[in-house]
Amino acid sequence: MPGDELMKEKTVILDEVAMDRALTRIAHEIIERNKGVDNLAVIGIHRRGVPIAMRLANKIKQVENIMPLIGTLDITPYRDDAKCVNNEFNITDIPFDISNKNIVLVDDVLFTGRTIRAAMDALIDMGRPKAIQLAVLIDRGHREIPIRADYVGKNVPTSKLESVSVYVKEIDGLDKVVIEE
Repeated sequence: MPGDELMKEKTVILDEVAMDRALTRIAHEIIERNKGVDNLAVIGIHRRGVPIAMRLANKIKQVENIMPLIGTLDITPYRDDAKCVNNEFNITDIPFDISNKNIVLVDDVLFTGRTIRAAMDALIDMGRPKAIQLAVLIDRGHREIPIRADYVGKNVPTSKLESVSVYVKEIDGLDKVVIEE
């Protein structure tokens, strides 16, 4: 992840233009599959899933002239690993009832599936959506839980020794996706 000084950049997977193109395609796929934006909500998983979700929502608005419902989700209390040891929580901000909504859950990288499992647990605690769909910028494989994305910006086969880092302007000051090792 960004900030890990031990990893060295190996390959740029997506530059700013390719990243924007992938998000545009995903937005169109979401609109097509959901037959518009009625009953649609886009929820980003903290950290980098949030700005990606905001961008997707804006792209959907450009096509449909309606902004879908949008929210942010902190899955820290639902994690099953040690990544929440510092007790640093982000804010879950879902200012609408998720019951009976088509939820598009957004994250930057799909890897083991554990983050998505935690996100689904968090959502189910808030209500019963009609459907939960998953949009990710990068699917790098190596699933430990049987979860797959409905919308993928790019599939990137990686080794377990490699890391995929997503950088977004809203957090990092630049847009790119890199493989590091």
